[in-house]
Amino acid sequence: MQTYGKIDSKFRFVILAAKRAKQLLRGAKVKIKTKTRNPIRIAQLEVREGVIDYEILKTAGENLLPTDEQVFTPDDDGADLDVGAGSDEEDYEEESEREEGEEEEEESSEEGGGEEREDE
Repeated sequence: MQTYGKIDSKFRFVILAAKRAKQLLRGAKVKIKTKTRNPIRIAQLEVREGVIDYEILKTAGENLLPTDEQVFTPDDDGADLDVGAGSDEEDYEEESEREEGEEEEEESSEEGGGEEREDE
């Protein structure tokens, strides 16, 4: 098993080392003595030895409702939201017609492509 120094997970180790490698590539000073000149290796060694400080931020996701508990609230005046011109049925019919046309085009192009391959 590999050790990642004081880091609790290999994913955090990779993220920290990648960010530190970017800093080194941009000209940051190396914090340890090493034989290698490869900034990626140097970053990995620095993170493993614990010379890189980091902070784990708390996420704001704790305040969100789960998707099955989300509630729709109408506007203050109680009016329905304006969804645009036309009805939902008209939009659905237009979309269905467009999809049917695309499917027919795909089928005809597939049939044509198959015949050309057989001739070769």
